[in-house]
Amino acid sequence: MTTTPILEARDLFCTFQVRQGMFQPKRPLHAVNGVSLSIEKGGVLGLVGESGCGKSTVARMLLGLQEPTSGTLAIDGQPLEEIGRKQLAKRVQPIFQDPYSSLNPRKTIGNIITLPLYIHSIGDKADWRRKVEDIMDLCGLPKRAYDMYPSQLSGGQRQRVAIARALVMRPEIVICDEPTSALDVSVQAQILNLLLDLQKELGLTYVLISHNLAVVELIATKVAVMYLGRIVEEAEGQAFFAKQRHPYSEALLASVLTPQAGLGVPDAQLGTTFPNPIDPPPGCVFHPRCVHAGAVCKTTAPKTIRDGRGLVECHLYDDAVTV
Repeated sequence: MTTTPILEARDLFCTFQVRQGMFQPKRPLHAVNGVSLSIEKGGVLGLVGESGCGKSTVARMLLGLQEPTSGTLAIDGQPLEEIGRKQLAKRVQPIFQDPYSSLNPRKTIGNIITLPLYIHSIGDKADWRRKVEDIMDLCGLPKRAYDMYPSQLSGGQRQRVAIARALVMRPEIVICDEPTSALDVSVQAQILNLLLDLQKELGLTYVLISHNLAVVELIATKVAVMYLGRIVEEAEGQAFFAKQRHPYSEALLASVLTPQAGLGVPDAQLGTTFPNPIDPPPGCVFHPRCVHAGAVCKTTAPKTIRDGRGLVECHLYDDAVTV
């Protein structure tokens, strides 16, 4: 018996018209180029890739903030366009990257967390303080913080406020866009453990967008790797970190810093330049940076191969092609 994914995206495209110079004509930039994703209720989808690969554009589309050029998005099988903006906000909430800029410095913590309840007319003033204090307690914030301002809190506490604001309406899905990258390493582990505890407590489903594979390994049940607007590999979390199939995934793992003394900065062999998304290379778009690239990679785009392991877009796994 198959279950309907709580969140599903099919063949998402998002194209922007950009101008490279003052007197140059506009050209299309395919920020998202045919992305399909699905996640079961209670799961954690880790969406990883370098900056500029399209991760945040996918996040904006999942939140209803960016309309896809084409493709479909559905929650519990219901298309996003059939869900009103306010109803969507009740079901899907974001946690942003930078707690220093995502909180209004002129509002108290109580006002910041209360705002979603006010906008959506959930309960009344008599209920708001109780609901806010309950979610603050769940997020590890002391009651005295209710009347404090963001400037009076540490970075980790501010991110707890951002989490509390996202969860005060009890959403089903939370889009976490680099939720720990602006924090000290010592605080990152605390926030990740908090997210895991809240997931169990509230039955949440996460989409975790990150370039930090150590964070993704800790929390994700499924991993999808993006490169130039495409999903090039997708697999269950444990299987992915045990063995990567796409050369780009291997390079990402190879680039992770290790605490072991004397090893220095790892060389992922990806070069120093990122392909121009307005003018991508022919064939496999990763071939200029791939150590396994053959002649076919320079002329022919790889097919999407789906099997029991997941998904991979690479000629190395196509039996009909010799690399």
